Amino acid sequence: MATVAQDVLPIFILILFGWALVRLKILAAEIGDGLGDFVFKVAVPLLLLRTIANADFHGASPFRLWIAYFAGVSVAWTIGHLVATRIFKRDQKLGVLAGISSAFANNVFIGLPLVERTVGPDGIVAMSILLAIHLPLMMIAGVLAMERAEQQTGGREAAGILAVSKQVGGNLIRNPLIIGLAGGILLQLLGTPVPALIDGVVAQVAGMAAPAALISLGMTLNKYGMAGNLRIAGTISLLKLGLMPATVWLASTLLGLSPQWTAALVLTSSVPTGINAWLIASRFGVGQGLAASVITLSTAAGVVTVSFWALLLL
Repeated sequence: MATVAQDVLPIFILILFGWALVRLKILAAEIGDGLGDFVFKVAVPLLLLRTIANADFHGASPFRLWIAYFAGVSVAWTIGHLVATRIFKRDQKLGVLAGISSAFANNVFIGLPLVERTVGPDGIVAMSILLAIHLPLMMIAGVLAMERAEQQTGGREAAGILAVSKQVGGNLIRNPLIIGLAGGILLQLLGTPVPALIDGVVAQVAGMAAPAALISLGMTLNKYGMAGNLRIAGTISLLKLGLMPATVWLASTLLGLSPQWTAALVLTSSVPTGINAWLIASRFGVGQGLAASVITLSTAAGVVTVSFWALLLL
């Protein structure tokens, strides 16, 4: 228990530290945005590039890993949608947002630091394989589902999958995470290690990714807060923090993933809802309050639930 506390609590203490820096007016909220840009555009891409380039995959196939994780995504998303539309009687658009909020984990800003700290290099390899398709699939699925819901509720013709894929794909090609992953894959395929001098610099920058990500997330949380919707937000948070990791654990066990990969997938699936849920809500002008409430509530509760899953797995 003490080991788990030493591994998990610092993650959330750094988030709280970032939140307090803005709340106490020690730093401006805009600095958190800049720090977040550094994490997303520089530190994490270099971490992924270096991890993939130096990894020994032992011939492991990524498909079982992807199936295990996205089994959890599918179950949490479906039940979140049904809970919002059938139990809370919300419309289809809010149902889609509830599903996204139930299944879109904050893998970059919390998942990566958590797995790096608790599982180690093997866990980061698993995370890198997951992140190679996580953002593209989740964004395309989210936008398509929201487009279809708008068609059903407003009579507007929905964009087709090719149009959405082209739009999202154009953004992803310029996405620093995808560029970092692609660079690492290229070096891995060529069998070319990162030159020692450059690798030393890359390692130092990549080492900033975890603490900088957590502090910037805490600073950003000041934007959200609880915007009502407490009952539905609490239910969605429970699905995200409880049902999704339980499903991922079951799928990983049935598929025979290694203990390290299983721990990495379950832990990253157990982290709070990511800000991408709020970005989709803002883009379509629906459910911003619900998305903000789920992000805040799941982050506050995450210290308990993540500790629980870490205690079971490690």
